[in-house]
Formats: sequence, C-alpha cells, structure tokens
Amino acid sequence: MKIEGKDYKTIWFENDCVKIIDQTKLPHKFIIKDLKTVKDAINSIKLMEVRGAPLIGATAAYGIVLAILESNDQTFLKKSAEGLINSRPTAINLKWAIDRMMKKLSGINSDKILEIALSEAKKICEEDINFCKNIGLHGLKIIEEIYNKKKKPVNILTHCNAGWLATINWGTATSPIYHAHKKGIPIHVWVDETRPRNQGANLTSYELNEEEIKNTIIADNTGGILMNRGEVDMCIVGTDRTLANGDVCNKVGTYLKALAAKDNNIPFYVALPSSTIDWETKSSKDIPIEKRNSDELSKIEGLDENGNIIKVQIYPKKSKSVNLAFDITPAKYVTKLITEKGICEASENGLKKLFK
Repeated sequence: MKIEGKDYKTIWFENDCVKIIDQTKLPHKFIIKDLKTVKDAINSIKLMEVRGAPLIGATAAYGIVLAILESNDQTFLKKSAEGLINSRPTAINLKWAIDRMMKKLSGINSDKILEIALSEAKKICEEDINFCKNIGLHGLKIIEEIYNKKKKPVNILTHCNAGWLATINWGTATSPIYHAHKKGIPIHVWVDETRPRNQGANLTSYELNEEEIKNTIIADNTGGILMNRGEVDMCIVGTDRTLANGDVCNKVGTYLKALAAKDNNIPFYVALPSSTIDWETKSSKDIPIEKRNSDELSKIEGLDENGNIIKVQIYPKKSKSVNLAFDITPAKYVTKLITEKGICEASENGLKKLFK
C-alpha cells in the first residue's frame, strides 16, 4: 500500500536488520526503524512500534532470525522465543508464529539454520499478504451487494486499525474497502477515533487518506447515533484472537459497536486470517486480556504549534485509571466472519467447513 505515493510493506529484512515503520510516530512523522537484536524486536512489540495481530506475529518470526544472528545457540534461541511470546499476551498470532518458527528449526544446529529461519519468516509474511488479499476479495462481494441495492456511496464503520499497517499489506477489515475502491465503488468510512491510543484517528484515517478513500473520524461513542440515523450500512472490524466457537477478541470498544449494530439491524463483520484463530481455548473467559500502562489513558500525544510531537497530561494527577486493551464480542453478535478461504458463520461449524 502507499505512503506519499510510494509502495511499502510494514516489515522487511535488509542488511541483517529488520526494517519496520515506527507506528508510534504516525501520522505526524514517517520513520523507518532498524531492529538489530531480538531485544529490539521484543521492545518494538511491547511499545507498539509494530501492532496488529498479523504484524506482531511477523515481527516475532523475524525476532527469531535476529536471535540466530546474535548467537547460534539453542538455549539463547529458546529464551528469545519465550521473551517474544511474553511481549504481548492477547494476540494469538504471536505464539502461532513462534511455535511455527521453532518447529521448523527444531534439531537444526548446522550453519543453514539462519537460512531456514529467514526463509520461514519471509514465508509467514508472504502468506499473510495473500490471506489479506483474499479476505478483501471475499469481503468485496458484501460491499458490492450493498452498493447494487442502494446505488449510493457505501458507509462503512470500522474500529481501531485493522488496516495494512496492522498486517504486512492490504489489512483485514480494510482489505474489502481497498478492493471496492480499486473497483470504482464509492466508499465512505466512519473511523472510530479509538482511545486510548487513537489507532483509528492516527493510523486508519492516515492510510485511507494515502489511498484517497473518503473517511471521517468520529469519537468512539458516536457510532451508535450514526447507526440509529441510518448513516451506517455495515460494520467491519479485525480481531486479535477468534475462538473456534466464533467469539471475537478485539480492541476494547468492539463489543459496544456490535451491540449497537445488533440493535439497529446493521451487519457486523469480522475479518481475519486463519493465523488469528485460536482452536484450543474453549472459553472467552480464558483469553488473557492485556492490561496496559494507565499513562496511555491519562496522557495524550500530538503536535505543538512548532511541529514537535509532545505528550500532555489530561487527567487529574491523583485520579486512578485502568487500561484494558481488548474486549470480547460474543459470536451471537457477529453477522459473519470473513477469512482468506471465504465467508462463514461465527461458529465452530462455520469455521470447520472452511478449515477442515
């Protein structure tokens, strides 16, 4: 996808370094950062320089490559893998990618271990690009159906950032939007601001602007009244972990959007690659919900009048706050899941029909 007219991916390997777009600096500054050690990779995930389930999975895979470059030692490799898995607990792609890398490297002590690891990390990235592209092609059909009925621009509401910046390319929730735009279907996107980190305002709107797709940023709590007024045709969000029963764990606030959509008879879709499906966890109560630093709530970042990025305190200093990063949307509120293999019911039967 494009930034200032130039095509980029969110992560790539070059000159023994992992290159990332530092998303903590967007939209005000576009900075490509080098990750040179496995500790760099862990910190980039923790600090959300990279974020989004597919992208942190890819970053973890490349983190294993960096660990091998540092020390071709199995003990160090296993310790590095544990550190990467523990860097963020909720998104299942992280553990999925590490398990896949370690399985591929199991028992290999030869000089080829780096070559094998690098090949597998690149394969994970290439697969994700293809998965997200196919998610877009399947989701495009839904947007086409709405447009063919109303013959007016399709208004889509999304939450957080499930765009190409959260993946390697295309995105999950945005992929159908990008495909519809490329096909000439008029689109308008309602972009939830998404406190506390403002991923919607800072990232989703930013990337939609770069692709010249009409969008409007709204406060998180505005979606309900827009649905009630008939100004939303469909909702589409991503997910950090979806259980086999169809329950969806995504950025906090997703659950409230699903409730509003249900009350107003608006379809609520969740777009995800199969790497985001958790086949083992049986109950959503067992999903670890990340609790992040309360500073993300009490402080806000932006540009001052001189163009410098500054952080300011917006809460009373004595006030306490809790910063839960995700919530659970029960399957009964999800209209359909959009995957790389097709569209299905948010249920075990639905998913197993696609993923036998």
